[in-house]
Amino acid sequence: MDILKLNAISPLAAEIMQGYDLVDESAAPVGILVRSANMAEYDLPSSVLAVARAGAGVNNIPHADYAKRGVVVFNTPGANANAVKEMVICEFMLAARNLVEGVKWTSTLEGDDVAKQVEKGKKKFVGHEIAGKTLCVLGLGAIGRKVASAANALGMTVKGYDPYLSDAAKAEIPFVEVLPTAEQAYAGANFVSLHMPATDETKGMINAAAIAGMADGAVVVNAARGELAVVADIKAALASGKLHKYVCDFPTEEINTCDGIIAVPHLGASTEEAEDNCAVMAANELKDYIENGNIVNSVNLPCLKAELKAKHRVAVLAKEGTSLGTDGVSSTAKGYTYTLIDTDEVIDAAALESKDGVIKVRVIK
Repeated sequence: MDILKLNAISPLAAEIMQGYDLVDESAAPVGILVRSANMAEYDLPSSVLAVARAGAGVNNIPHADYAKRGVVVFNTPGANANAVKEMVICEFMLAARNLVEGVKWTSTLEGDDVAKQVEKGKKKFVGHEIAGKTLCVLGLGAIGRKVASAANALGMTVKGYDPYLSDAAKAEIPFVEVLPTAEQAYAGANFVSLHMPATDETKGMINAAAIAGMADGAVVVNAARGELAVVADIKAALASGKLHKYVCDFPTEEINTCDGIIAVPHLGASTEEAEDNCAVMAANELKDYIENGNIVNSVNLPCLKAELKAKHRVAVLAKEGTSLGTDGVSSTAKGYTYTLIDTDEVIDAAALESKDGVIKVRVIK
């Protein structure tokens, strides 16, 4: 069976999916591995059972439409979290210490008195230390919690906001003051780090009003999505001195040549280790679903994992509230119910498919 790669994927994925052909072209793949390729205009073959994104964000995949067709979309939360965390901590220091400007200036120096020029001119780049400063982390998922932990270890006071933070996740970061609103979290913050998805609620959340609530001379680091910030408001705040720096991992023409903005070429997850981690997790998710019907880390359908307890297994995806008239283990989310039926008897899949509300029936074993 073919697994189609829409982007280059770490060779570790092929090691996991032995018995499958990982190919760059296929008319009838059973699964798809993707990183950044935009699938919005992609003509998804009917043979596809699942799409696995080697990364956390799924803005490039029309996952809601795929759910209606019974196609599972996986992501790999946490697989690249350390890579992004390290870059964000680096960016705090790049911004606070004016290192980018200093390095650019040094590269222009010539002559046999460069050392003297450096000593005379370095005062232009005097910066600030991050120890003792207040950091606001907006979004306390896998990456946000790692950033918070590293910042706390470096002596920063950490506040945070995440409307979906679980009790278990909150328990991992007892040193973070978790606040009920974003406004309370960034109030008076010297540094703000963004780790939220781009949704109707979050797009443009870093605007003039939000910036006004931060400390004077604050640094905003955006390693999440460019749409979270209103660039015109960022530029105005930099010009007035309200913001010291804006660091963004999503360069555009609008920000590339603006003083005070450090535009990083989307390097958050660009480490060999992160690419391997994401590929391994994505491949495992695909393989487990194809071979066992288990759904782990789905962004569009219910998650369900169960050990096989009989000779045969059938997976049924239906609209929430659909009665199948048979026993099985089920999970409901996002308007759908996913059921795994284990039995020693052969199940009439056609009879299940004929029931109102049933979207897809798959005989796995």
